[in-house]
Amino acid sequence: MHFLTERLKRMYSLYNEYPRSFWVLVLGTFIDRLGRALLFPFFTLYITRKFAVGMTEVGIILGLFSVSNVVGSMIGGALTDRLGRKGMMLFGLVASGLSSLLMGQIEAFELFFAFTLVAGLLANAGGPAQQAMVADLLMEEKRAEGFGVLRVVINLADTMGPMVGGLLAAQSYLFLFVSDAVVSVIAAGIVYLGLQETRPVTGREETEQTVARAFGGYLDVVRDTAFVWFLGAFMLMVLVYMQMHTTLAVYLRDVHGITEKAFGYMMSLNAAMVVLFQIPITRWASRYRSLAVMVVGTLLYAVGFGMYGFVSTYALFLVAIGIITVGEMLVSPVGQAIAARLSPEEMRGRYMAVFGFSWVIPTAVGPFLAGLVMDNIDPGWVWYGAGAMALIAAGAYSLLLAGSKMRVRLQLSSDRTA
Repeated sequence: MHFLTERLKRMYSLYNEYPRSFWVLVLGTFIDRLGRALLFPFFTLYITRKFAVGMTEVGIILGLFSVSNVVGSMIGGALTDRLGRKGMMLFGLVASGLSSLLMGQIEAFELFFAFTLVAGLLANAGGPAQQAMVADLLMEEKRAEGFGVLRVVINLADTMGPMVGGLLAAQSYLFLFVSDAVVSVIAAGIVYLGLQETRPVTGREETEQTVARAFGGYLDVVRDTAFVWFLGAFMLMVLVYMQMHTTLAVYLRDVHGITEKAFGYMMSLNAAMVVLFQIPITRWASRYRSLAVMVVGTLLYAVGFGMYGFVSTYALFLVAIGIITVGEMLVSPVGQAIAARLSPEEMRGRYMAVFGFSWVIPTAVGPFLAGLVMDNIDPGWVWYGAGAMALIAAGAYSLLLAGSKMRVRLQLSSDRTA
């Protein structure tokens, strides 16, 4: 009883550390993510089973989805800075829900292939707005923890989603698409009723920030060398991490006979660990240089992903997921906080849209390359390569840590918000 009382006190104390609008955003994100967690872990399984295609075709589909996602994210980022955060979040939630519903109705592979471009264009249109709103609502010193809290509720949804999704998939994959659509609409209702616009408005923006200038501002982002170098290192890391959500399920099923339900339990372990340990790990990591934390987390990726090429028992698959999850808890909120710190307030939507490329582009390339390896070479080479790529990413972060320009840039950004 005493333990429960102490936990409730800590939760109440944590709640009071953040503004009410942040918690409304957290609630909407949780509900939206619950729908994605029902569907996404089984998406590659759905495509290979529904249309009887190999992982090469799946890689092409995911690649097209990601390329169109880049375009949608760029449009969303520019409009986030020009029109506001809330409207773009609403549009993104409703549009992604409807596209998911339509995708579940398609019977012909060629039509599914074509619709992927439309779905990708809509899927992440509201993503930059959500990340920009987190940065708007929180002070610099609370952002890493704030992104950590957001990851806790996302992974709480991911804990519940795969287990329920595995049961639904065993009956009909259509249930997954319908559930995702319904949940997205509910999340949109929460955002509409519970959040106010947070976009900063200045006189300069009102006179100069036309739509054309908003899109043209992307040139300023790519000229920001400190941000671009960080983005490149992050992209290498994500290229490895995305294999867990795209290639791993098919690899474990085809090579080791792991069922959808068993894989769902693995993903739930990942999510449960984040729910239990993300906040204390983020607070512990805040004592150290952010780039040093990125190095350590990426090295854990190298170990965890590399294990899948060498081990063959379910217990060790769970161990590998555990190692990967610790790395994920280190790099994900810290990486988002670094990106927010490097982005000027009036261009935050565009910076976060470009930061989103670190997820989108690896998703376009990684599953396709992994599919070629799995379909034509020894599937174990996917994981040998993943381990090697993670080591390269860790080396890139080490170089950034040693680079004086990056250190100065991060320090100046911190000083401005102090």
